[in-house]
Amino acid sequence: MQWKAAAAVVPLLFWAVQSLAQPAGLDAFRRPDTVPFPENAPYDRGIATLGKMLFFDPRLSGAQNISCSSCHNPSFGWETPVPKAIGAADNPVHRHAPTILNAAWITPLFWDGRAASLEEQAVGPITAPDEMNASFEDITARLTAVTEYKAWFERLFPGQGIRKETILTALATYQRTIVSGVAGFDRWVSGDDAAVPEAAKRGFALFTGRANCVSCHSGWMFTDNKMHDIGLPASDLGSGGVSPQDPAGYFRFKTPGLRNIALRAPYMHDGSLPSLPAVLRHYADGGAAGIERQTDIEGFAANEGDIADLIAFLETLTDNETNVPTPILPAN
Repeated sequence: MQWKAAAAVVPLLFWAVQSLAQPAGLDAFRRPDTVPFPENAPYDRGIATLGKMLFFDPRLSGAQNISCSSCHNPSFGWETPVPKAIGAADNPVHRHAPTILNAAWITPLFWDGRAASLEEQAVGPITAPDEMNASFEDITARLTAVTEYKAWFERLFPGQGIRKETILTALATYQRTIVSGVAGFDRWVSGDDAAVPEAAKRGFALFTGRANCVSCHSGWMFTDNKMHDIGLPASDLGSGGVSPQDPAGYFRFKTPGLRNIALRAPYMHDGSLPSLPAVLRHYADGGAAGIERQTDIEGFAANEGDIADLIAFLETLTDNETNVPTPILPAN
């Protein structure tokens, strides 16, 4: 199966999933066969390659000591295995680093939904003092001094060269190619009944039934791309704290997709839940104790077997065979 953009084939190395007799009720979770690229920034292999180099290049940080990949590490589901990622000043940032896996389908972006596009999103962490602490003026000058980068930008962006807009286009183009690979669950969706264990099938039935996880974690990415209050104790106002503040959005955060979720501990916007059992218990309990506000979760009865089955299902969403090699960066 090839993945296609609106006007070009995206050269990602996914293997075909043979279409067999499909288990009932799974079609809503079938992987798409195209990657959505905006009309004003269609897929271009060279631009995506350049964007990957920039994504892994510490030259995009003020002190040249961290890169985008420092907080979005492919080995950890494009997150980091700590509650709060460490910024350029060697201090924890405000929130847990969200995954950028399947970013082409995520809208809006950030935990609080304040960015409408990947191009807009990239500006935030690059320029935030507690994150990468850089300016595009300095980045442009730094990249222009690198002969190979100058040649790449002049060839790929004729008449524009290295500037804030082309840097953001390259980064966003690469990030739209970061797509989760085929997992056991996908083979099950396509009709291979032996692709997942029986415990995972029971877990899926719970997920879509009594536990009602699917009310927020729907579709092939397992997210509704909406904001929800899931009953965490916090002073962080979430989407309601975005200027201008909106009390209706207080404590609401973006529902993350669940692809490769087993690789992405700790969990939640604040990294407060260390493991999948802790997450599932949080939901089963209807949120943290002592939360007096009305939340979006109701809880459900779950014994240890139910929790084990749900985890078995979630583990089938992990792609264990996709490798993301680190690019060779141009020398100064």
